[in-house]
Amino acid sequence: MIDPYGSEAPLVDPQAFPEWIVEEDDNLLIVNKPGWLVCHPSKNGPMSSLVGVVREYTSSEKLHLVARLDRETSGLVIFAKRPSVARKFQMAIQNRIVRKAYLAILEGELTESIHVDESIARRRGGPVIVKSEVSKDRTAQSAVTDFEPVNSANGYTFCRVRPETGRKHQIRVHAEHIGHKVVGDKIYGPDETLYIEFIENGWTERLESMLPIKRQALHCHRYDFDFPEGTISFEAPLQADMRELCEKLELPF
Repeated sequence: MIDPYGSEAPLVDPQAFPEWIVEEDDNLLIVNKPGWLVCHPSKNGPMSSLVGVVREYTSSEKLHLVARLDRETSGLVIFAKRPSVARKFQMAIQNRIVRKAYLAILEGELTESIHVDESIARRRGGPVIVKSEVSKDRTAQSAVTDFEPVNSANGYTFCRVRPETGRKHQIRVHAEHIGHKVVGDKIYGPDETLYIEFIENGWTERLESMLPIKRQALHCHRYDFDFPEGTISFEAPLQADMRELCEKLELPF
């Protein structure tokens, strides 16, 4: 595989993909996505997106992506193999009978849990058009996030994050808002022009000098779907790059 953080789109090694599978049965395929891969199909062929790889793996076009992740967020992605199963899980998300837990490495030492109830809207102006912010604008959508520090050391925090809502970039926006940005975030981190530079050139010396990890240190760790007939849970172990960063920072995880 080429460098996933280079200027060219990364491709998945089909022989490596089975190692990403958390769980599979006749109804579901649960994958622990790495933090360099987009979910949705791209122009670079089936092996350049998670959806494309899963279609190749299952030999099926009738797959349903229950919930997606940003390219640089790793962790749980849920595929349903039948429309009825997809609807069941999608409605659970819509009706908020699901509990989600992320793991993140944050800047600064957070010593107490923080509950953030601040609406989010697309920012007006600025060099990065996809950037959002905490806002009182009429277009803002309600967003609620709980940050629960697990360990803090050496100027960083290993944190469990529980979003109650599912707004675009929600955790990253709220992390910036409380002054504890997600480490490695190219948009909400030290300089948003890093995002533009990465899109245009891939990983550069400037990015290397300013970011301690090549992607945002955010991982979708656990889902608990609280169905009337019982809770169904999935859990994805932390990806190697985040484990290695914790070890480098001497941050227990």
